[in-house]
Amino acid sequence: MNEARPARFPWWIYWLQLVLILLFALAPVISVIVAGWLAEANGCVLHEGNINPCLIGGADWGGTLYMLFVLGWFALATLPLGGGALIVWLVILIIHRIAWGRMQKVSPQ
Repeated sequence: MNEARPARFPWWIYWLQLVLILLFALAPVISVIVAGWLAEANGCVLHEGNINPCLIGGADWGGTLYMLFVLGWFALATLPLGGGALIVWLVILIIHRIAWGRMQKVSPQ
């Protein structure tokens, strides 16, 4: 007998979308963490007030670290947008999974 193999639910698409949503939402937070970690590891002062010199490997990275640190303000926009996208993602996943399960129960005649 040549039975058709049941189709598998496309989880990989949903996992990929989840990763993209989380990366979008958390990118500013990650930039602040990286800037703070680099500044602390190299004994540099980092704050929003002004650009402080920070020598890493013989080059001044103070401006770059300052920019990464200040980019954290974008989290005020990306976190709520990411949260909304996460809710929409979850609703679509639930609806798709229920519909897919019902389609699998329908037996071909």
